[in-house]
Amino acid sequence: MKLFKLSLIALTVMGLSACELDGDDGERGATGPAGSSGSDGVSSITTQTDIAKGNENCPHGGVRFDSGQDENANGLLDDNEITETSYVCEPGRTSISASEVLNNVNNSWYVDAQRVTQQNKEAWLQATVDNARGKAKNVILFVGDGMGISTVTAARILEGQRKGQTGEENQLSFDRFPFSGLSKTYNVDAQTPDSAGTMTAMVSGVKTDVGVIGVDERVAPGNCTTAQGNELVTALELAELAGKATGIISTARITHATPAATYAKSADRNWEDISDIPQAAIDEGCKDIADQLIHFEENLESRFAGVNVDGLEVVMGGGRRHFLPRDAAFNSVDAASSIEGDRTDNRDLTAEWQAKYPTGSYLFDQAGFDGLATEATDKVFALFNESHMQYEADRVNDIAGEPSLTEMTEKAIAVLDNNSNGFFLTVESGRIDHAHHAGNAAGALNDTIEFAQAIARADELTDDEDTLIIVTADHGHVFTIAGYPKRGNPILGKVVTVGADAPAEAADGLPYTTLGYTNGRGFMDLGEQTNSDASYAMPIAAGRHDISEIDTTQMGYHQEALIPLSSETHSGEDVGIYAKGPGAFMVNGTNEQSVIFHIMDYAGDLVNQAETNLN
Repeated sequence: MKLFKLSLIALTVMGLSACELDGDDGERGATGPAGSSGSDGVSSITTQTDIAKGNENCPHGGVRFDSGQDENANGLLDDNEITETSYVCEPGRTSISASEVLNNVNNSWYVDAQRVTQQNKEAWLQATVDNARGKAKNVILFVGDGMGISTVTAARILEGQRKGQTGEENQLSFDRFPFSGLSKTYNVDAQTPDSAGTMTAMVSGVKTDVGVIGVDERVAPGNCTTAQGNELVTALELAELAGKATGIISTARITHATPAATYAKSADRNWEDISDIPQAAIDEGCKDIADQLIHFEENLESRFAGVNVDGLEVVMGGGRRHFLPRDAAFNSVDAASSIEGDRTDNRDLTAEWQAKYPTGSYLFDQAGFDGLATEATDKVFALFNESHMQYEADRVNDIAGEPSLTEMTEKAIAVLDNNSNGFFLTVESGRIDHAHHAGNAAGALNDTIEFAQAIARADELTDDEDTLIIVTADHGHVFTIAGYPKRGNPILGKVVTVGADAPAEAADGLPYTTLGYTNGRGFMDLGEQTNSDASYAMPIAAGRHDISEIDTTQMGYHQEALIPLSSETHSGEDVGIYAKGPGAFMVNGTNEQSVIFHIMDYAGDLVNQAETNLN
């Protein structure tokens, strides 16, 4: 077909040209024989497709042209028939207003920021239009213990570098949440806080003192009787009263300060089992934190007359020692100590829990966890370690195996969402904090990356329409990102400045790392050691050291510290709050830490729903 058309055009041109010649016409010749018909040709097709801004071939948008032959005669240009592709791109802007700079508006950073700004605007408009109280059927509070701003930044870069990027451009899962703000972490009596007071503020809406759990600032720390009458109600307890499913997950001991603040009332965070409580406090009626967890259901019912609750559906973490008698006969099969239990009252609280909930599942190892049937299980009590669970990097070394934070989060949601009224879940990554205390940045960042993956999984398993997810930290650490390393420099490495290939030297002639601590145990080169706590077996080595021949990117490297201390300390800086889902738009600006409770209450209408069930 194409050839036939071209022949007609050629003949026409030839005819036009002949008319222009001078001279007489010749005589007509004899008629020639008719030509034979040719076979049909293959049609040529050209298509055009509009392309949006940001395309790698046309950053400012334009049109894509695809050409080829319709080999299968279907009238379309299929992908395998395309023989040539070209682009006609929209030009960059050539005229600008007086307030604009041409280099800005044609720059990819500028264009990307415009796009993000528009997305943010649309997110705000949508959130503020659809802001009904109580729209969140489910609320999940993620707490990265010790996850200060510098920890988030360094973990973001490390995750990106593990993906093959330079790192700085990467985003952790919660970096992409549409709303964020800051939280002021101080306790009522302390400029630099601890986890007990900070978590109490987040889950009760009331800031309180250092070292106390679930009680207000009128308590005298360590004084049992002053806690009585000053107990606070937590978001988890309100959710339980409202008829929702409730759960607690932590990679620390489940009786440790952060998880304990959701369910316990104690004048001392260290009263994890009865052996930790002074006899005077026992005589005054104070109960240890492990006991309060096992008897959460009846304790809550005793505080609110006439109410009937069904107790916690999911408890997963470490801390088995606080639930078992100090008797080797009660050791678990994966006990690390010769006598695993700490309790001096000869009570096995794991057996007491099983007797209370005979259809529930008590777990202590990976095999039991893997075999859990989430649709048929009504309650889960899992204690995967005698003390804290393993660091994420060290999990492979656990005696009987233990699940990751992501795996626990996934399975917890699968159990909790069996309740049609919704659920409240608290998830703590407790060992970020512990690795920082040990001065091991690699351990802290590795657990932060796992924390971000658990958040991403929870986001995938829930719906933004009915689930509020808040991600925050209880406090930060004296952990810094410093020097002038060039873009893409290994975040765990030595500082190499822009334009250089060799590590920079400080005024003392020695190289130094990008990451460091203001105080703590200091430099240690433990090679491939994945247990951050191994540093406590070593002497304190604060101050400067020659690290010229040391691979500082290994898991076992512990950064230098200025001030020698037996353990690195918390910081008093603000920490981030990140949110998505119903009510998330209220996360903005700089807030008292206690505001987090009120956002969860608004989104889930927890107080009103609980009061309705009480009346």
